[in-house]
Amino acid sequence: MPTRPPRRTRQILIDLATLAWLVVWIWLADKLYNLVEKLAVPGQKMASAGDGLAGNLSDAGGKVDNIPGVGGALASPFNKAANSAKSLADAGREQQSIVHDMAWVLALLLLLVPVAVVLFVWLPSRLRWILRASAASKLRAGQGGADLLALRALANQPLRKLTKVDVDPVAAWRRGDQTTVDELARLELKGLGLRPIRRPPAAK
Repeated sequence: MPTRPPRRTRQILIDLATLAWLVVWIWLADKLYNLVEKLAVPGQKMASAGDGLAGNLSDAGGKVDNIPGVGGALASPFNKAANSAKSLADAGREQQSIVHDMAWVLALLLLLVPVAVVLFVWLPSRLRWILRASAASKLRAGQGGADLLALRALANQPLRKLTKVDVDPVAAWRRGDQTTVDELARLELKGLGLRPIRRPPAAK
């Protein structure tokens, strides 16, 4: 996390906004899933009605089948009707399965773009900052860190900012001009939202 208050606040707000944005899309995807799932209600009713009708017809066919002599012939239409009712119930279950799969697919498609933005835009940017800030923090604490941070500034910072430090910042860095080196190091740390190197006051 950045140590400079303005950059830290901005980073926290960006992270919270990204999280809230993703949560909103997840909520929308859940709403879409539930909305599409309602299309399965007719299939549920069809399956329930088919199962109930098939059971009743099977029971009726079983009772008729017990009639001596003509039971088998009389039971045949009931059994065929029961099989048709089972087919109706299977069709209802198949319709539920199709709707369920469609609900998942549509919800995932709705989430595809926002999740991709988080994974391929925000997250890599955040990781790059963490790596750069961690390296800069180690340099800041180490011997000769200012020189290396100044070199990183020459490589990373915009030219317009570098020329404000010195007309020829590269030449100043090469000759070891401490004021320029410290200013370049400060520029690099500021760009990462980190506090500058604090040097002890010169002895009088």
